Amino acid sequence: MTLTFQKITEHFGAEVDGVDLTKPLGDGVLADILEAFDEYSVLVFHDQAFDDDTQMAFSRNFGPLETMRKTKPGGGGHISDISNIDPATKEMYPAGHWRLLYNKGNEMWHSDSSFKPVPSLTSMLSGRIVPPEGAGTEFASQRAAHAALTPSEQDRLDGLVAVHSFEYSRSLVDKELLSDAMRAEHPPIKHALVRANPKNGRKAFYSGSHASHIDGWPEAEGRALLRELVEWATQPQFTYLHQWSVNDFVIWDNRCMLHRGRPWDVTKYPRVMHRTTVAGAGPTVSEDGLALSAA
Repeated sequence: MTLTFQKITEHFGAEVDGVDLTKPLGDGVLADILEAFDEYSVLVFHDQAFDDDTQMAFSRNFGPLETMRKTKPGGGGHISDISNIDPATKEMYPAGHWRLLYNKGNEMWHSDSSFKPVPSLTSMLSGRIVPPEGAGTEFASQRAAHAALTPSEQDRLDGLVAVHSFEYSRSLVDKELLSDAMRAEHPPIKHALVRANPKNGRKAFYSGSHASHIDGWPEAEGRALLRELVEWATQPQFTYLHQWSVNDFVIWDNRCMLHRGRPWDVTKYPRVMHRTTVAGAGPTVSEDGLALSAA
């Protein structure tokens, strides 16, 4: 196998060719992919005909898989079925269905699993059924955005701790969206606002829709800062919109990337995406609540 990497944007992202990820990989090929992951933050592969077993097998090359939340019948396990298809009827959910409202949370800028004590390293998304229009996935580099701050602006963020809350992010969609059991499953958790890649030392701020407020700050002031960071990171020069084709496979670094799903006509076009998520390192704060940046 001869891998090729073609940059997608000035700051991040690469299209990768010359490999079939559904097959066992040699150590050299895997090492090249892991190195590129740390370098480019987003890797796009085409024509990867995964099933769930082969997707999980490849994903485990990056580390242990997270167990997904069970939000619909048949859910849970290590595969997140992100779709508008009812598993019971095999038909698209009707307009106004709870599941479609729940999925709206994916349209906010976020980092997967930032509401967990051990935040995720990476998410990997396989396009199984793709609408002919809309339904892209957009990425924003908090690493490139951090590098573009002035030194004094960077210093302002160092050492701060943000509180991440799944309940908070879903309340932005609908305050009654979550059951009491869902709220209890993921209590608020603290994470360092600035994290450094342990392989190359490059820093990124760590924000997104799950980030509720800054620990120790007045709530309104902290939320204003977090909104400011998201707005800075999602400027056009720091973003990339991926338009899906069937069997596209995209890997991204949740430590430094935000992402969001883009809308489509959910009652007209089916869409099925299967996601695996690899657990990262944690916690990102010490026992006494101090930020640990290299995580």
